[in-house]
Amino acid sequence: MVTLPSDESQRKAARLVGLVYLLAIPPAVFGEASASVANLVANQRLFRLGTATNLATFMLDVVLITALFVVLRPVNRNLALFATFCGLIETTVLIVATVGDLEALRILSGPAYLQIFEPDRLQALAKLGLVAHGAAYHVGLVLAGLRSAVFAYIWLKSGFVPKTLAAWGIVSSLLLGGFAYAFIVFPELGRVITIVVYGGPIFLFELMMGLWLLIKGLRQPAPPLLRPVAAR
Repeated sequence: MVTLPSDESQRKAARLVGLVYLLAIPPAVFGEASASVANLVANQRLFRLGTATNLATFMLDVVLITALFVVLRPVNRNLALFATFCGLIETTVLIVATVGDLEALRILSGPAYLQIFEPDRLQALAKLGLVAHGAAYHVGLVLAGLRSAVFAYIWLKSGFVPKTLAAWGIVSSLLLGGFAYAFIVFPELGRVITIVVYGGPIFLFELMMGLWLLIKGLRQPAPPLLRPVAAR
C-alpha cells in the first residue's frame, strides 16, 4: 500500500535513479576487474582505463545518492539525510583509494627522480599502495551497505516500489556491508569467499530496481472510493 503521494520532482528523480542504477553496472564491473591486474607496468593503459571507469562510477554514485535523497526525503528526512552522508563519505573514501592506485602506477613507471631507489624498494612502496586500496575498498563497501540498507528501508516504508523488492534491498545491502566488515576483522575470509557471494544479491537488487523505476516509475496512491449517495 502506498502511504504517500509523490510530486513531479520525485517522479523525475526516481527515473534518474533507475537510469543511474543501470548505467553504473558496466563501469563498476569493468573497473574492478581491471584494477586486479597483477603487472601494472605491462598493462598501464588497461590499468588507467580501469581507474577512469572507477572514477566514472563514483561520479554516477554522487548523482544516484542525490536523486535518492530527492525521492525519499518526504518519507523520512532524517534517515534519508543519514544515508546521503554515508554515501558521500563512502564515495570520498573510494576516490582517495583510486588516487593511491595512480600513485602506485607512477612509482612503478620509473620516473627519473625515483631512480635513486632500488627496484625492489620501489615495488615494495607500490605494493603498500595497492594493499591500502584493498583496505579502503572494504571500508567503502561497509558504508555502501549501510547507505543502501537505509535507503531500501525508506523504500519499504514509502510503498513507492514493491515491498518484496525493497526487502530484498535491505537484506542484500546488509549482506554486502556485513561481509566487508568481516573482511576487515578476518582478512583471510577474502581468500575463500568470492564477490559473487556478497556482491551478487545487491547486483540483482540494483538491476531490478533500475528496471522497475525506469519502466514502472513510482507507485501512486489508489484513488479514494466514492461512497454512493443514499437515495432520498
